[in-house]
Amino acid sequence: MLLIACLLCLALIDLDTYLLPDAITLPLLWAGLLFNLVYEHVPLEQAVLGATFGYLILWLVYHGFKLLTGKEGMGFGDFKLLAACGAWFGAESLFTILLTASFSGIFFGLFVQLLRRNEFTAPFPFGPCLVLGACCWMAGLDISAWFTP
Repeated sequence: MLLIACLLCLALIDLDTYLLPDAITLPLLWAGLLFNLVYEHVPLEQAVLGATFGYLILWLVYHGFKLLTGKEGMGFGDFKLLAACGAWFGAESLFTILLTASFSGIFFGLFVQLLRRNEFTAPFPFGPCLVLGACCWMAGLDISAWFTP
């Protein structure tokens, strides 16, 4: 319940402020590692790899985008949120969480841009999309299975 409450708070804060505060994301990451140390929802090794790869995947996307465009494409809070999800659910969850977040981000981003009637360069928060991906993983909705034979 605490995990879901934190994810919901993060989604709402990001929608309002475009920030994912370290005061929530970092304790959530450590709590996921400690939870898996004690209860072993996923093996601790998978939790550590999930946290590491969760951070690195979005870090690489951020730096690749910045190298190609000269602009920042996302905030560091997104890295930390995906790392926290990886700590709770393990490395195997990351693909599904990112795939769900990416698809929902496309639809959410287009919807927000149409509402704003702006150019398609205005930022939108990606944290709620990551939260949706994590919630789908928790609910057992694996959309990555749709793409595998």
